[in-house]
Parts: sequence; C-alpha cells; structure tokens
Amino acid sequence: MAIPIRNTVFDKIKEANRLTDVELFKSLVKDGHVIADERFNKILLDLEILGLITVSWITKDERRIEIVVVEKTIDKHEQQIKETTESDYEASFPGVDK
Repeated sequence: MAIPIRNTVFDKIKEANRLTDVELFKSLVKDGHVIADERFNKILLDLEILGLITVSWITKDERRIEIVVVEKTIDKHEQQIKETTESDYEASFPGVDK
C-alpha cells in the first residue's frame, strides 16, 4: 500500500521544521516524487487548512512553510481534580502503603 503524497510532504516539512516551497519541491523531486504545481499547491493548502502547517510569502515567487507547534495548556483545576482522584483511588485499597 502506497503512502499518500500528502503524508510524504508533511513528513518532509516536519523533518526540516521550516523551509521554502522551492526547497520542498526540490527535495520531493530528489526522492522521486514528481508532482504538478497545481497538486503541490493543493497539498500545501490542505495541510494549512488542517492546521498542520503555515504558509507565508517571502518574495513574489517564494513561500516559507513552517510546521505548526501546538502547545498544550494545562488547566490547573483539571490537574488538581486528576491528582485528587488518583490519590483517592490509591487510598481505597486498605493495607497497602505507599
């Protein structure tokens, strides 16, 4: 079963963390993935819509492609509830010491 080209493109971007569309296209061609410009742009648009990458213009003919880093925020209230639940669960076993 072949890996979809979108996954291959995303893996290339993820490896580099930040690169230009020209560099990405050359890297894909080097690995034997020759795709049309329209298809390449569609893949980039799909990945951007999915929230996996950001694409911004550097010059008239060149775009910067970056991986989106999602920082997970920890809700202090949720964390406290989780810790309390875990300690209550451990305390529910009689005769077992920590």
